This record gives sequence, structure tokens and C-alpha cells, in this order.
Amino acid sequence: MDTEMIERIKTLLREVEELKVANADEWEALRIRYLSRKGEISQLMDDFRNVAAGQKREVGQHLNQLKEKAQEKINELKNSFADKPNGGEEAIDLTRTAYPVRLGTRHPLSVVRKEICDIFGRLGFSIAEGPEIEDDWHVFSSLNFADDHPARDMQDTFFIDHHPDIILRTHTSSVQTRVMEKQQPPIRIICPGRVYRNEAISYRAHCFFHQVEALYVDKDVSFADLKQALLFFSKELFGPDTQIRLRPSYFPFTEPSAEMDISCKLCGGRGCPFCKHTGWVEILGCGMVHPHVLDNCGIDSGLYSGYAVGMGIERITNLKYQVTDLRLFSENDMRFLRQFESAN
Repeated sequence: MDTEMIERIKTLLREVEELKVANADEWEALRIRYLSRKGEISQLMDDFRNVAAGQKREVGQHLNQLKEKAQEKINELKNSFADKPNGGEEAIDLTRTAYPVRLGTRHPLSVVRKEICDIFGRLGFSIAEGPEIEDDWHVFSSLNFADDHPARDMQDTFFIDHHPDIILRTHTSSVQTRVMEKQQPPIRIICPGRVYRNEAISYRAHCFFHQVEALYVDKDVSFADLKQALLFFSKELFGPDTQIRLRPSYFPFTEPSAEMDISCKLCGGRGCPFCKHTGWVEILGCGMVHPHVLDNCGIDSGLYSGYAVGMGIERITNLKYQVTDLRLFSENDMRFLRQFESAN
């Protein structure tokens, strides 16, 4: 009986010395087989009680040697694959991104959008959003666009086939009308979002881009309030030395209307090719909300007034970072995007 047990111990010892594993699952199976409470070494320990008293010393030495060797071998096998990704060479996912994996950053348009929203947020504006697939009423009719206005043409607007009243919004002003229909003044909102226009794609235009529009409606809102808000916004976004100027313009939904220029940041207003040697660069359109728009949305234009501001985020980003090609913003070229890591 004792001789038989010693042979069993020696057989297990030879097995242990030749153990090999390729991954964590195989290692765990061996650990359970040899070292668990119901493993082969534990069974030998149980049978050790039946060894004759005169043989216990010799058998015990062999048994302890087996247990030590087994523990050392199991630990050695664990260390052999512990430093390998996914527990072993065969377990590596060959489709996984190669090491090291670089952390992502926010897109430059997202950086500028957040900065614009934060500035208007300090003026008390809250963010409002709306659908990108819209109807004619919210995009055109409620905003005082004439039935024959060029913006309604197929050349400028994406229409849904068989549904001439359903379109992709051409500006985020549709969000303003939806808010005014549901809420009475005071209204102070900013509307960031993606818009679509049927234009040829080039370095200066795209079929989709991003806008931010602001709306403030309350009693006794004046053009002076608009100008002061724009001056604050420009200095916060482009620097305290920034100057602004307002030029008369026309928009169907505002009266009076204006376009705003800022002093060129490249030449300091002295004149350069970027500003066409004028010292000024246009960045947005604005004006007092047309009374017809207020009435169309159920707001008494005799009691309330307001101003609206609209700008393209790509345009602002171009001015801040001197990006010369608008297409770069949507091509997901990592060489381009990594230039803005310091802006995050």
C-alpha cells in the first residue's frame, strides 16, 4: 500500500514537471486538477491517513515534495503568460487597434460650439433644440418667407420625395418658431444644430454645416440691447481688443436687419488678404424680430419685441483657427483633428 502510494506520488511529480499552458483557461484547469480541495494532491493527503505508522515519515516527505513542486510549477506557468495581452499569444484579438491606443479629443466644431453656448449662457440664454427634418411652416412660412422666395427652390433646399411640405431644415430658426409657439415671453434661447442646403461641395461650402442662433423676446427689447450683446459676445470669443461694426442688410424674419463684422484677427484691422484688405471680417447676421414672425407664432407684436442672431459654427472656427478648407471638418482626417488637442 505504501509502495503503491509512493509510485502514485512519483507519477504525479513527473506529470507536474511536464505541465504546459497557453492561456488563463488552461492554467485554471490545471490548478483545479492538482491543487484544489478535490484535486489529486488533496486525494493523496486523504489517503495518507491509511499509511502505516512506520512509513509515514518517508511517504510524507515525498508528498510534501510533490505539493511544493506542484505549487511552484503552477506559479511558474501563471507568470509565463501574465504579461501577455489577453492571457496568451493565441488569445490576442488580431482585429483590435494596435497599442498604444491614443485617447480621442473633441472635434474643433464641438469645441467652438460649446464656447459660443457658454458665452450666451452667461447672458442668461438656455439651449433649445428641434428636429432636423422639418415642415415648410416652421422653416419658411412662419418666418415671413414669401411664397416665391429663392430659398424655397430645389437649388437651395432638400425636399423629401412625394412630400413637398417635408424638408431638411436650412437654418435653426425653425427651433425658434417652435419655442415661440409653445412659450410666451420672456424667451431667451440659443439654438445650435446641423442644417442642410443643396449646394456644391467645395473648400468654402458644403451640403451640411452647423449653426447657432440666439433669440431674445420680451417687453421693450431694443436694437441697443442687441448691439451690446454682440459686443460682449465678440470680445469674449475673439479677445478684448476685438471691435465690431454693423452693416444694414435684409432677412425676411428681422426688421431692421444687419450683418456684423469683427476687426480682422490676423492683421489687427490694418488689412490683409484674409480680410480682403478691409480690416473687417463678416461673422454673423442679426436684427430685430419681424412683427409678422411674432404674430405668426402667437405672440402679441404690439406688446413684445425681440432680437435674433444667427452664425455658422464653421465660419467662427475658421476665424479662430485659420482653417482654409471647410471640407476638413467632415473628413475625419486624424492628422487634421489632432492639431486641436490643445484646444480641448
